[in-house]
Amino acid sequence: MSQGTIKKLLADKGFGFISGEQGDLFFHHSAVEGASIETLQVGQEVTYEEGSGPKGPRAENVRPL
Repeated sequence: MSQGTIKKLLADKGFGFISGEQGDLFFHHSAVEGASIETLQVGQEVTYEEGSGPKGPRAENVRPL
């Protein structure tokens, strides 16, 4: 698992971006585990797995630390 920080969060739209080891990655609310997207905050550290989506790389299995 990789570790990163939430860079941008648009909870009302259901997605955000993580600043990670390989650059910035998109994540969808359905990829968040152990929390809801509404409880996440910009600057919060998370772990994630890098996957691919229809528009390119994205974070999956996002878990807050």
